[in-house]
Amino acid sequence: MSTSTTSKCACPDCQCEVRPGHHVVKNEKDYCSEACADGHKSGEGCCQNSCHCHG
Repeated sequence: MSTSTTSKCACPDCQCEVRPGHHVVKNEKDYCSEACADGHKSGEGCCQNSCHCHG
């Protein structure tokens, strides 16, 4: 039996789901990618091309 759950990325503009084993933890918050966790400092997008968040 699997107990894996998903949650929303902590980046305010991101629509991505955060899955166990495929996320970044920063300041005790879960993010879908390094870009989201770093606040999109270089203007890069997140883990999914369909999501256009940039912080």
